[in-house]
Amino acid sequence: MTFLVASNILLWLAFLGVTLVLLGVVRQVGLLHERSSPMGAMITDHGPDMGDKAPEFELPDYFGRSVKIGGPAADGRQTLIMFTAPTCPVCDKLFPIIKSIAKAEKISVIMISDGAQDEHKRFLDKHELGQIRYVVSAEAGMAFQVGKIPYGVLIDSDGVIKAKGLTNTREHLESLLEADKSGFASLQQFMSSRKKQAA
Repeated sequence: MTFLVASNILLWLAFLGVTLVLLGVVRQVGLLHERSSPMGAMITDHGPDMGDKAPEFELPDYFGRSVKIGGPAADGRQTLIMFTAPTCPVCDKLFPIIKSIAKAEKISVIMISDGAQDEHKRFLDKHELGQIRYVVSAEAGMAFQVGKIPYGVLIDSDGVIKAKGLTNTREHLESLLEADKSGFASLQQFMSSRKKQAA
């Protein structure tokens, strides 16, 4: 009987100890979450930089219509160039978000893809493009030195690169537009500037 009482007391003490440790872990996770800054699109060090003129191309889209990439925009709007692939599952999920952002922000969108013809057909049969232009070109990807997809490049109406980076989520896509509006090349640069001002 004494052994049962002692083991019961030890179990309760162990339970209280585990509860205290768990509360400490929850507190630390909360602090880390509070201190972590929002991450925007990840910028690579390759290709034309922010502030540079975007490479210029005159290419046919998937349907044979001429598409101008880079240079001053005839309609005076910004252009979001999205480098994708028809077999990329992330690109597939992002497509409705790209359409939604293009409509909300009133920007032109050009999707540049590469791959087999039948893969493009399957992708386009599945998705309604609307105002988005769909270009198949390995050459454009090489000019921008895109290593991973989906990759977004925001170009202003004068053909100057305002923001760029890997765009795996809606937040990454929106960060390209927010980075441009804030006057910083990226959200990471914005957060770094805020830390310097606070110091």
